[in-house]
Order: sequence, then C-alpha cells, then structure tokens
Amino acid sequence: MTTELPVVAPPRISHRGRGVAFVLLAAVLFSTSGTLGKPAMGAGLTPEQVATFRIGFAGVVLLLGTALFAPRALRVRRGEWPMLLAYGLLGVAGTQLMYFIAADRVPVGIAILLEFVSPVLIALWVRVVRRMHLPRALWLGIGLAMVGLALIGQVWQGLTLDAVGLLAGLGAAVCSAGYFLIGERAVADRDPLGLVTWGMVIGAVIVSVVSPPWTIHWLVLGTAVAFGPWTPPIWLLLTGLVLLSTVFSYLLGISSLRHLPASVASVLGLLEPVAATAFAWALLGEALTWPQALGAAILLGGAYVVQRFSKGVT
Repeated sequence: MTTELPVVAPPRISHRGRGVAFVLLAAVLFSTSGTLGKPAMGAGLTPEQVATFRIGFAGVVLLLGTALFAPRALRVRRGEWPMLLAYGLLGVAGTQLMYFIAADRVPVGIAILLEFVSPVLIALWVRVVRRMHLPRALWLGIGLAMVGLALIGQVWQGLTLDAVGLLAGLGAAVCSAGYFLIGERAVADRDPLGLVTWGMVIGAVIVSVVSPPWTIHWLVLGTAVAFGPWTPPIWLLLTGLVLLSTVFSYLLGISSLRHLPASVASVLGLLEPVAATAFAWALLGEALTWPQALGAAILLGGAYVVQRFSKGVT
C-alpha cells in the first residue's frame, strides 16, 4: 500500500538572474497583446469578445497540454481552491476585462497608466499589511517608474476622465496587484504550470459569462488587416494573442515569482508599456513622441533602481 503525496512544487530555490529574465520576457510578450488585438477590434469585435477569445482559447491550450504532458500539475487539494479562484478572478479575468473597459472610455495611454499603478499598491500592501520596511531606493525607483509612465501615457492630454473608465482603470491596477501578490504566495508550494492552467480556465469561465463565445462574429476572423508591411488574417493575429501574449507570458510571469518578490517583479514588469509603445509604432504606425521616449528612459531607470536595491526585500 502506498500513500500518494500532494502535488506541490519542488523546494523553492531562488535564482535572481533567472527571475529577472523571466519577468522581462513576460513583459515583452504581454506587451504584444494590444498590437495583436487592436486590428481585431477595428474589424468589428468588441474588447470583451477579444478578451473572451484570448482567455478562452488560452485556457483550452493550457488544459489540454497539461493533461497530456503533466497531469499531476492539475491535481488540487481542497484548501487550494480559494487561492485558485482568486487568481483566476483577479489575475486573469479581472485584469483583462477592467483594462478593456477602461481603454474603451478613456485614452489608451491613461488606461495603461492607471493599470500600472499596481506597483504602488503592492508596495503599500507590503508596508502596511506585511509590516515590512522597504528601502528608500525602492520607493525612489517606484517614483521614477510612475513619472516615466505618466510621460508615456501623456496624461496631460486627458483633462477630463470618464468616471467609469477611471474606476475601471484603477480596478485593473487592483487586479494586477492581486496577480503578483497571489502568484507570489501560490508558487511557494505549487507548480506554476498548474496554477496558470487552473487560473486561465477559471478566468475563461468568468469572461464567458460577461461576453459569451457565441456572440463572437466568427466570419470576421478571416478578414485580412494591415499589420506593418504584412496583411495577415485576423485569426493569425489572435493565435499570436493566445499563445505569445497569454500562454507563454503568464507562464513566464508566474514562474518569475519563484525567484523574485512581488514588489520587484511588478516594477520590472513596467517594461510592458514601453515595449507596447514600440510594437504599436513599428506595426500599427502609432508614432512615439519625444515625451514618450523620455518617459521610457525614466521608467527603465526606475526599474533598474528597484532591481538593484531590493535584495533585502523578500
């Protein structure tokens, strides 16, 4: 007679360099979502429908792949369900839906800026709830990052904001903070693959309630659209949205939290809006202004400061 052990991750061995590489690559992959999804919305799909397509198919890919090649990762202990539900609700469905609602009502640059207030929320959580002292340099890095984001988002162009859009953007920031904080705790004793898979499946169920899959105009997917020097069909761009911007990016992002604290990973992840701006400029013709270029440099400087002076934060 044998006793089956619960499915947990191997002992946590931190490799800071690996964590930094994971979170930066995840940020770049996440950043492609707007560039890949915008042509679909321009062709007639709503932001909610694009979110349903993205999360739904990513959930299917992860569930099938994990069931075939790593079925043990799908086993869940009873006490883990609340954490998985919270991760799927906040880290997957909430972040995507809140961002798209905000972007529909306020300028996209401001929507991104609102969502990436999350590092400040995480720092406040660590300081107030966990009662941990944060180095002054870390606060300086966060401040620089937020100044850089303000320049990238060109907030001075949005003199008046729609109340629903403002609240949705801040809601996206709360959900994004939840993604890092819940993920940091969850990966301490669970395989990241199982966490991301169940989170994506739960998120897919939630977004399907908000925007059912049968409301998607599937014939639109065959439409060819301008994408830099190419004219690919929408289905090809959405395939990239599912695989690159969702499956691989979430796996890399959550894996980085095995090596970095959430307060560090969230600020390094601020590379995402910089990369998103570059992709939009190269492939959609959305030019980068000089304030945005300056903001990108300041943001990267802030991210470096946080990474350099956060070794004592765990």
